[in-house]
Amino acid sequence: MPSAPCGGVHACSLSGSAMPVALLTGITGQDGSYLTELLLEKGYEVHGIIRRSSSFNTGRIDHLYQDRHDSVDVRLKLHYGDLTDTTSLRRIVGEVDPDEIYNLGAQSHVRVSFDLPEFTADVDALGAMRLLECIRDLNPRIRFYQASSSEMFGNAPNGPLNESSPFNPRSPYGASKVFAHFVTRNYREAYGLFAVSGILFNHESPRRGETFVTRKVTRAAARIKAGLQTRLYLGNLDAKRDWGFAGDYVEAMWRMMQHDEPDDFVIGTGQTHSVREFCEAAFGRVGLDYREFVKIDPRYLRPTEVDLLRADASKARRLLDWEPRVRFHELVEMMIDADIELAGRELRSAGKPVIATV
Repeated sequence: MPSAPCGGVHACSLSGSAMPVALLTGITGQDGSYLTELLLEKGYEVHGIIRRSSSFNTGRIDHLYQDRHDSVDVRLKLHYGDLTDTTSLRRIVGEVDPDEIYNLGAQSHVRVSFDLPEFTADVDALGAMRLLECIRDLNPRIRFYQASSSEMFGNAPNGPLNESSPFNPRSPYGASKVFAHFVTRNYREAYGLFAVSGILFNHESPRRGETFVTRKVTRAAARIKAGLQTRLYLGNLDAKRDWGFAGDYVEAMWRMMQHDEPDDFVIGTGQTHSVREFCEAAFGRVGLDYREFVKIDPRYLRPTEVDLLRADASKARRLLDWEPRVRFHELVEMMIDADIELAGRELRSAGKPVIATV
């Protein structure tokens, strides 16, 4: 990857400061927390947009407020705002004046998008355009990253999918991401913005939300082994996905933003595994047979299913020098081991003995 000022960062700061500044939507999510860690390690000042709620939802990034000297890290700052609220976005972008904006915020659950299609479109599609308008109007030098999704491909051909593969979304979520993807490209071409899209295939971690299928599986396997749960209900076990580690994928996001020219990149491992295989690996890690505990519930089936998604990330390998480091079975073990620890804490809080499970 070509070198750049500030130890690999494309520009030191639009204000001339030696510390680059990044603004993240979705900072409290899985990807946002890993990206925040990466950016802080690289010397950034990081600002995040969070929604106001009656309870704290910053658990994934709370540890980042403490630096190596056990004091508050002033390089991490949070702001109240929302992707559906143009006024808050303009205020925050104007105040922070970032070098880079990473748009990771979304209604990101595919099944839920069928129940909340209008809300999904407002956040996922129009939210991206609102941010791009802020950049165009306030400071066109800001670099912009759009979190695109493999769900944009929908029921695509069985071969690996790259940046030229046609989109055929099969959900309101996928359709909203297609809009955001193309509007990002349009602002790049029409206004000369440095605007990139990362078409990320499924990426997981111990920080994955518990409503997503991979985390549902690892959480349930650990709790069943600990005697805290008896069954796991899922939808389509035969759906195949290209699963990677979220920590690897945020590295690709950053590399896209440091590249000489703005472009779109597919990010994935190139290997697929079914939900059934994920269940087998997760339950096997704790010495159980998934077939005894996993049951099918039609409520978790999508109205339109995507059977197979596999990435061709050769462009990212070639131009960004990016490679996934964590493999499928390592990912499953990482997630199940973290959920075993979580189940142990549940047992201890209930005053029950903790039994070794791995």
